[in-house]
Amino acid sequence: MSETHETIRYTADVVCIRSGSVLLIERGGPPHKGQLALPGGHVDPGETSRAAAARELGEETGVHVDADDLDLIGIYDAPDRDPRGRYVTAAYLVVVPDDTTAHAADDAAAVRWTPLDNTGSLAFDHGKIVAAARCRYNAPF
Repeated sequence: MSETHETIRYTADVVCIRSGSVLLIERGGPPHKGQLALPGGHVDPGETSRAAAARELGEETGVHVDADDLDLIGIYDAPDRDPRGRYVTAAYLVVVPDDTTAHAADDAAAVRWTPLDNTGSLAFDHGKIVAAARCRYNAPF
């Protein structure tokens, strides 16, 4: 039996909700350049996925949250979820105040608040992540 070694990259994504809308970025680079996606990115060495999620949200959208306020939605690890190779992401949910504003920064070409129940097609498997977050958001706490 031959062994195949695969590099696995670790990322974190955030479903940031404000008044029933989700914050999406327009991807500024490949893959999926120009498509809408969740804010997120690589987990740096020595960093937790929760800390990376909070950092990436701030870097890409200017929305700063405490990492402790992020709730884990789930781990997404389908082998084909990213065309660049094997990426495993930890997805988080955060609800921010109604007056929260966002602006595009880092590798986001634009940002927009989109109705949570009508995001349209999203890059990667982010539609599945948003659907899971929507269930969590609408569930009684």
